[in-house]
Amino acid sequence: MPGTIAAIGELALLDGFRLAGVVIFTGSTDEEIRRAWTALPPDTAIVILTPRSARALEPALTDPLSPMTVVLPA
Repeated sequence: MPGTIAAIGELALLDGFRLAGVVIFTGSTDEEIRRAWTALPPDTAIVILTPRSARALEPALTDPLSPMTVVLPA
C-alpha cells in the first residue's frame, strides 16, 4: 500500500514512531489537532492517533474518504 503513514497527537507519545519513518504532527489542543488533520499530505494512507486526538477528530473520522486510522491504547 503506497502512501504516507502519519501520526497526530502529543509528542511524548509519538516521538518513537519517527524511527519507523512515520511523519509526526504534534498537537495538544483540539484546535492544534484539527489543524494537523487538515495538514496531512494528500497521499496519507494511515494515521496513528493518540486517544486525545481521536476524541478531537471524532466527527472527521466518520468520513469514508478519510485515511485509515488506528488509535493508541490509553
